[in-house]
Amino acid sequence: MIDFGFDKLALIGAVALIVIGPEKLPKVARTVGHLLGKAQRYVADVKAEVNRSMELEELQKMRREVETAARNVEQTVQQELRDTQNALDPGWQALDGSVQSVDTPAGYNDPLREPPGARAPRKNWRAKRAAVPQWYRHRHGVRGHVQSGAARVARFRPPRPSR
Repeated sequence: MIDFGFDKLALIGAVALIVIGPEKLPKVARTVGHLLGKAQRYVADVKAEVNRSMELEELQKMRREVETAARNVEQTVQQELRDTQNALDPGWQALDGSVQSVDTPAGYNDPLREPPGARAPRKNWRAKRAAVPQWYRHRHGVRGHVQSGAARVARFRPPRPSR
């Protein structure tokens, strides 16, 4: 880059003063300053855009690597499940043969299923709601009682001044 020392800047300023004149020199200097500022901003924008595109390319590369790793893990897990299932199938078949010989209710031959009349117990949602602490409900705005819109307006309406 060009090296401007104090003596060179003074020489350029003296020549500009003589050529342009003292009346127009401040206006020209201001214009040159604005143009240099715009040029610096433009260069900074270009640098930022290049950096953003480089980061985007890196992120896309990382995403592809993570996707391939996830696919490999999924394929490995599926293969292990298939191998395990193939290893356990003869045992299940032997178990099915022995269970069918045992006296079972009509239409119920699978030892792993529940009998036809059995039902899962219902979950008590009231007990679950009561298990949440009161301070947590207040902090997160969980309403204990539902109000209509008119009741809410009446509740939060400022009191009327007495006459």
